[in-house]
Parts: sequence; C-alpha cells; structure tokens
Amino acid sequence: MNTVKRSKGLNLPPWQKKSLPFLIKEYAPAVLLAILLGTSLDLYFVGKNMYMFPIRPFPEVFSINIAFTFVGLPTLVLVYLIKMKQVNKWGKVGITLFLSLLMPIFERFSELFGLFEHSSDWKHIYSSYGYLVFFSFIYLFYLLTNKEH
Repeated sequence: MNTVKRSKGLNLPPWQKKSLPFLIKEYAPAVLLAILLGTSLDLYFVGKNMYMFPIRPFPEVFSINIAFTFVGLPTLVLVYLIKMKQVNKWGKVGITLFLSLLMPIFERFSELFGLFEHSSDWKHIYSSYGYLVFFSFIYLFYLLTNKEH
C-alpha cells in the first residue's frame, strides 16, 4: 500500500477540517447583518417607491422579495466572505469591485424577467455604489467579529 507523505519543502500548514459550530460562529454574525441590512434597505426603497418587486413570495404580506433577502443575499454574502479569505489585499479589492459592478447587471436581468422594477428616477450606478458600500461594510464587520481566528 502506498502512502503519500508531505513534502518537506512545502511551507503550508496542514489542512484542518473545521467543525460546523466553528463555521457558524465565524460566518453567522456577518450573514445575519447582511440579512438585516438587505431587508431594511429593501423596505426603505420600496417605501420610497424607488423600486418594487412585482413577483414575490407572499405578496399580500410582504412588499419585498423575501426569497432574495433570506436565501439569495445570504448565499451571496457567504460565498463572498469565503472567497475574501482566500485572496490577498488586491484580490479583495477586485472581488468587491467586481461584485459591485455585477449587481446592476443582475438587476437589469431581473427587470427583463419581471421580478424587479425601478422608478424612472433610478440610475443603476446607484446600485453599484450601494453594493460597494454594502459588501465593504459586511467584510469589515466580518473582520471585526473574527479577530481571534
């Protein structure tokens, strides 16, 4: 039977499997903050008639799309945080800028499918700036809550 030995020239630490409670403790505060911020911002902008969600779950109860707020946004933020751990400083800047510029494109596609509508005053550059601030804030909060890791 052949066994694989670690190369002595390899400077990486041994890979350690993290437990589920550890991962929840690491990511849950930032993901929960993203849910709260996303819900609050959606409620604010829908209340100001800046945009609306024509097709949404439970339209008689919620004026916002809770599927995006409670499933899509947390998933996006979780993947974002995991990727941010894997790259250097310029990679972090690149990922944040890329996602911020990509979100208005997703908004435009969701408008084409009838899932999202903006008022005539809305400019998609607002979404880019908003998501840039949002992702930066979420990442800073993640760093703040994970200083000991």
